[in-house]
Amino acid sequence: MILFVYNANSENWSKYLDFAHKIISPSTYSCGLCSLTHGNFSEKKIWKTFRETVSSKMVFLYKDEFLGKYKDEQYQEFIFPIVLEQKKNKLDPLIESEELKSIQSVENLIENLKAKLS
Repeated sequence: MILFVYNANSENWSKYLDFAHKIISPSTYSCGLCSLTHGNFSEKKIWKTFRETVSSKMVFLYKDEFLGKYKDEQYQEFIFPIVLEQKKNKLDPLIESEELKSIQSVENLIENLKAKLS
């Protein structure tokens, strides 16, 4: 399983603020993963196609959902956004926040994931 954790919260008010922030000041928006996988209004088509055709199960959580579900101390210290891979009963970082910042496009994200999962 591949777990994508966005640096955003699941409450509706947070979603509205994030939406506005992405449009008004995209360069200061704190969720690079959101910016890579979603445009201003919806999921990017190339990402959706990749997500629907990849063999690995993908799960997507907001930061507050992840922290509520995975209470182990090591998981509480992750810097978000982050992409994790479940191996047995453990979550290992696959793409950490700093690396996500360097990924410039959804195509690069897909290439990166394919390389790491092969």
